Amino acid sequence: MIFARPRSMLIAGSSSRLLSPSWTCYSRSRCRPSRSAYSTSSNEHHIQRSSLRGAKDGDRFREFDLGDRVFAITGGGRGLGLAMAEALMEAGAKGVLEHYHTTHNTTGSDNGRSYCLDRLETPHPDFMAAKHNAKTEFGGNLEYQRIDVRDHTEVENVFASIADKNERLDGMVAAAGINHVQSALEHTQSAMNEVMQINYNGVFNASTAAARQMFHHQQKGSILLIASMSGLIANKGMTSPVYNSSKAAVVQLSRCLAMEWGRHGIRVNSLCPGHIITPMVEQVFQKNPAARNTWEAENMLGRLAIPEEFRGPALFALSDASSFMTGSTLIVDGGHTAW
Repeated sequence: MIFARPRSMLIAGSSSRLLSPSWTCYSRSRCRPSRSAYSTSSNEHHIQRSSLRGAKDGDRFREFDLGDRVFAITGGGRGLGLAMAEALMEAGAKGVLEHYHTTHNTTGSDNGRSYCLDRLETPHPDFMAAKHNAKTEFGGNLEYQRIDVRDHTEVENVFASIADKNERLDGMVAAAGINHVQSALEHTQSAMNEVMQINYNGVFNASTAAARQMFHHQQKGSILLIASMSGLIANKGMTSPVYNSSKAAVVQLSRCLAMEWGRHGIRVNSLCPGHIITPMVEQVFQKNPAARNTWEAENMLGRLAIPEEFRGPALFALSDASSFMTGSTLIVDGGHTAW
């Protein structure tokens, strides 16, 4: 497996904020690695390829190779979950699923297939663009299926179907989540229940469903729970006590599940991203335009993240590169919580 390294920085957007190495935006909310991050000529390709080979022409970074492994991602239809699904597919994963119809069957190459699960009735345009890119540029595939992570029985059935079809399930990312920006005194019971049911119950349901299939197929696996730095701090510019509490619960859940399943070879970790420019965060900016400047000022890098900057952490957590990491919380927040 050959991994190309970005070679330049890209300034994008009307505000000329610094984004990340060599990303090309192909829709308002989606970006992907720029072709400039890869070789642009056969000669250049040979140079890059040679630089990532060992002295005896062996591939480096084998620990990151997910060749033919099967993964499912909840919340994988857009934003952060979709960015991670693409990364796993590019690294050789056989499955990442976003769920929209239980009888939906996508044919295609088994060279890098990812199963993405989400609550949208039909795939988001960002997913369709990513699916096209997966097939044309990598010979892989992204599959989509609708799912309600609050429904324990449905989650169990979907994960069983994925594992039975592939005779394995190697990992899962629980990325489904919502937010309600309301003060504690104004927060309604219905809004609180919805946040907790998706952000905590949904993560619990997906985690246990994934682990159940790993036990059933007698295999090791890796589970990554998407928490947030909001589970570690109180956010300036965003009053959302229930959301923050739900993410703190996810961090603790990852530790407890790691303890339960570690001796069976199932690793469980949590990822705490900082502020990411996603549709959910854009809604915060609509209600509180000053929040963006506040968050950028509080960040050591002076900017917010984009979903694609979490491809690497996800690949690390789900690959053999992190084989001795479990019960850990990976904080990727641009230094926001390190002040």
